[in-house]
Amino acid sequence: MDHSITPVILCGGFGSRLWPLSRAVRPKHLLSLIDEMSMLQNTLLRVHGLFEQSNPIIICNNEHRFIVTEQLSEVGFQKAKIFLEPEGRNTAPAVTMASLHFAAQKQDPILLVMPADHVIKDKKELLATIKTGAILADQGNLVTFGVVPSRPETGYGYILRGDNLQGTTGYHVKEFVEKPTLEKANEYLSSGNYLWNSGIFMFRASVYLNAMKEYAPDILLSCQQVYSEMDTDSDVYRLSENFQKIRSESIDFAVMEKANNIAVVPLCSDWSDVGSWDALWEMGDKDSNGNVLKGQIFTENVKNSYLRSEKRLVAVVGLSDIAVIETSDAVLVTHKDNSQDIKSLVSQLQSQHCVEANTAQRVDRPWGCYETLNKANNYHAKHIIVKPGAKLSLQLHQHRSEHWIIIKGTATVTRGEECFDLSENQTIYIPAKVKHRIENKTDSNLELIEVQTGEYFGEDDITRFDDIYGRRELIA
Repeated sequence: MDHSITPVILCGGFGSRLWPLSRAVRPKHLLSLIDEMSMLQNTLLRVHGLFEQSNPIIICNNEHRFIVTEQLSEVGFQKAKIFLEPEGRNTAPAVTMASLHFAAQKQDPILLVMPADHVIKDKKELLATIKTGAILADQGNLVTFGVVPSRPETGYGYILRGDNLQGTTGYHVKEFVEKPTLEKANEYLSSGNYLWNSGIFMFRASVYLNAMKEYAPDILLSCQQVYSEMDTDSDVYRLSENFQKIRSESIDFAVMEKANNIAVVPLCSDWSDVGSWDALWEMGDKDSNGNVLKGQIFTENVKNSYLRSEKRLVAVVGLSDIAVIETSDAVLVTHKDNSQDIKSLVSQLQSQHCVEANTAQRVDRPWGCYETLNKANNYHAKHIIVKPGAKLSLQLHQHRSEHWIIIKGTATVTRGEECFDLSENQTIYIPAKVKHRIENKTDSNLELIEVQTGEYFGEDDITRFDDIYGRRELIA
């Protein structure tokens, strides 16, 4: 019997209530919201070394492959297995794919399923909860973790615990309850029998697959087809486009609310799914006026507010209980109590085809990143950073020329049949329809300003001839 525990980290979701910082191209679990680490990195480090465990499985969107890989490498998880979804289909199909992977390997570990965007402060309490969960999972239970509530929260689902499971701190689950009214939330808190539904689970892979076979057989069958079509590259597993056809469903609705072998283990710790700016204010270090200040912020007569500046100086005067979030291309101002309404605002932006709803000025690439500085009908200007040892694809453009100005480091440039180095303050012109590439052969970042001129600047105006990252999509 396999007694190891495999973390399965779910990197789905957008986190639209944390717009404009969180966007589809870089959602909240890839952001550094609490400290210098991203939420994904903190999730992995939180459980690392707590128990005998296998290399984790990360399930994320195909678009985030390279930034996820980089963040894993930064904290020593180079051997993690990454499953790439062409489109998120909620948690049930995602965990089914991970479980099918172990079934194909004739392994049956206990899976610790955790969202990548949660904060759990008490590591000792988490360890005790995981140990109890592992015991119950080994006995054939589908285990969920329920957070002991500290307030009458209306933004979370609840779990009504039943009888104690003898010899453990776990309980039978009597009922799952959807997000309540404030009156009901107060009743739940007073009773002492209700727990917040954390969305953290433990079970053996085989037990979960059996539950899917009984309660969601259509999802299981579709996942089996997608698994058979899967494209594997080392420890990266690219799910086929048929994954998008699978019925979208959560683990809760697919099996947890239907099966009879459900157990819950109370987690008594400061916990948050960091779903709003108000939640970040609650968790943040506050000054003497109750303000959480991030970045270049100046205040006068401001109280109990969350103020964050990413690029520019922000000044706030004479306000209380607000959130102000500044990024390079958008500013949000809201009362903290209205944080839950930001999701509707983002939907409105999307319906109006505002690019700021989903994309940002900074765009991550496997070779580094670029940030748009300015653009007009006849030119685009970008600040480009190329990581040590990295290089862009060998490519050409039909509709635009490019001017490169090296501002830091040394660039190895290919232009047509030429290949040469450029140093700081040197420039080069790349005409349209000429093959070109830039490479950083040094051990420090290369930085340059790129000015594109022409009639069309779409990212699809690329003919790629060689790419060391194996990318299929038409991006630089």
